[in-house]
Amino acid sequence: MKTVDLIIHARWLVPILPKNTVLEYYSVVVHQGQILALLPQDITKERYTASTEQHYNNHCIMPGLINNHTHAAMSLFRGLSDDLPLMTWLNDYIWPAEKKWVSDSFVEAGSELAIAEMIRGGTTCFNDMYFFPDATARVVDKSGIRANLGMVVIDFPSAWAATPEEYMHKGQLLHDHYRHHARITTSYAPHAPYTVSDNTLSAIVTNAEELDVTVHMHLHETSSEISQSIESYGMRPLGRLKEIGLLSPRLSAVHMTQLTDEEITWCSDTGVNIIHCPVSNLKLASGFTPVSVLSNSGVNISIGTDGAASNNALDMFSEIKQTALLAKAVAQDTSSVPAHTALEMATINAAKALGIDNMIGSLEVGKMADMIAVKFNEIETQPCYDTISQLVYATDRDKVTDVWVAGNQLLKERQLTTMNTSKIIKDAQHWGEIIRLKNS
Repeated sequence: MKTVDLIIHARWLVPILPKNTVLEYYSVVVHQGQILALLPQDITKERYTASTEQHYNNHCIMPGLINNHTHAAMSLFRGLSDDLPLMTWLNDYIWPAEKKWVSDSFVEAGSELAIAEMIRGGTTCFNDMYFFPDATARVVDKSGIRANLGMVVIDFPSAWAATPEEYMHKGQLLHDHYRHHARITTSYAPHAPYTVSDNTLSAIVTNAEELDVTVHMHLHETSSEISQSIESYGMRPLGRLKEIGLLSPRLSAVHMTQLTDEEITWCSDTGVNIIHCPVSNLKLASGFTPVSVLSNSGVNISIGTDGAASNNALDMFSEIKQTALLAKAVAQDTSSVPAHTALEMATINAAKALGIDNMIGSLEVGKMADMIAVKFNEIETQPCYDTISQLVYATDRDKVTDVWVAGNQLLKERQLTTMNTSKIIKDAQHWGEIIRLKNS
């Protein structure tokens, strides 16, 4: 009998791959952070013993959720300005607030708040785009979560950098520092077509190839963005990026609410990934991403929350449900984005977009043990006829009881194990008081 680090016995197991699979009374065998075996419980007990053995008789075990678009530190701006159009929200409220407050210490405190919220909601990996990514990296390193951190590039100065060249240089330093980290990867994160020049975008194409990293960018978020691009460049943003050479499997395009049939074909033909942020899009009235048409065209679609400043929550279970419901309403087709497809968008599809689907995104032998336990014996989840349907349409983030990343437990019975909850709340309240007083 082989001794391993961890065995988890589950009432239900949803591995994501194979597609639409539910395993009952199965065990996940974990050793040195990786999944060693997925076996029926009786066979597991015959073959393995473990240093730690845990029983989840009323739970579903599934891969950790991947929040594929965040501005983590902006959690400190949660509720600062609501019910406004995107450009008014940015120009009149968010950008002035960032100019005034964003710093290394702000980003560290905001990232702690966001990461704690994400872990408690079942997110084990997030894809971030924000200033002072090295501050976020420190929190990622200590907390045990997994993250892809954006090497932010924008054409105007901030507290982080003054010029596109300085942004690029600092991004390179971040990449070099964490290139061998087990849980931190990097990508280029140009903010948007209307804030980054052609020359800078061309340099990003070249550098992304050389470093073998992905590119993460807001794109086609609003109709005004399209109009502005036509006025300034004589073409729509996606056409401009096509000429520059950015359309490829490296690119993850965030939002994409304004698309023509031709542009959908471009995305399909070039392998562009799309990150859907349904709640943020609804709140900012940005439009509707044609998820059903994109999916039917073979485009890889994943899900993100956006930042808490434009969403007010980093709740991936809410995003998954909204993704499935909105797709049906927009397509006027109840079969559009069934429950298992929505779950794939928040797990394996996101891992594919990040280029790490060989490591995470599904529970498979050889992959990292990034997992969550979801409690099913509550009033809100009774009765259970279809486990996957229950996860998408009836489960809230407060049903997540336990979280593991690479086999290390970050949440145990709803309690964070690697982060100081009291300190995080105190720091967030402190920042809130400062910003409130100075803005009053």
